[in-house]
Amino acid sequence: MLNIAITGASGRMGRALLQAVHSTEGLSLVGATVSPGSSLAGADAGELAGVGNLGVALTADVGIAFADADVVIDFTTPEATLRHLDQLENTGKRIVIGTTGFSGTQLARLKQASEAIPVVFAANYSVGVTLSLQLLRMAARVMGESSDIEIIEAHHRHKVDAPSGTALRMGEAVAETLGRDLAKCAVYGREGQEGPRAEDTIGFATVRAGDIVGEHTVLFASEGERLEIKHKASSRQTFALGAVRAAQWLKGQPAGLYDMEAVLGL
Repeated sequence: MLNIAITGASGRMGRALLQAVHSTEGLSLVGATVSPGSSLAGADAGELAGVGNLGVALTADVGIAFADADVVIDFTTPEATLRHLDQLENTGKRIVIGTTGFSGTQLARLKQASEAIPVVFAANYSVGVTLSLQLLRMAARVMGESSDIEIIEAHHRHKVDAPSGTALRMGEAVAETLGRDLAKCAVYGREGQEGPRAEDTIGFATVRAGDIVGEHTVLFASEGERLEIKHKASSRQTFALGAVRAAQWLKGQPAGLYDMEAVLGL
């Protein structure tokens, strides 16, 4: 039995993760956190997820939540995730991170922690998105030098970071294949009289509206034809089940930083 703790259990992804752990054979939920001061503290995690009483009380104390866990699944905020890494770094426990919006300094801290404990860190835990990264590299090798490349992403109105971590990861996959530095070639939105499109750039456009779970489209547009690689998610369970799969895979891994492509053997 693999013991799982979930952080940010009262959020949209937290609830989806609770349901995914409950429905996956061989997993046991042993801890679930909520924010300090939350009115949900003390309530049963299963009631929050709509799966009945699980005998696991929601708590703001990560020490209690993590005590019996083999793997922590963390979809929270960069600041909270780094605090959780501080808590886990010397314990030998493992962590699956789906948090996005890290700064360069915060990413460096995450990588440092992975020298001590096994970490899976991915911008998106969907199997389809992970496969699309492979397709994007293939498209970039064949069409990238002769195409204008644009990435369009759409999410629900509550998402706080933009572009999405998935969009940025897609851009990185394309840029790395083409030998470009995304930090130098990315264009985030356009307005006014900017002139013709600069060569070797990768454009990003962001939509925030309604309850869109997640949509990503990458365009390779040249004279006379256009290739679109698109992924649409209709349920957060897609991401939750992928994160659970990553947690199961991580059980047998040594300290290091892994991504979802490693989990899937791609």
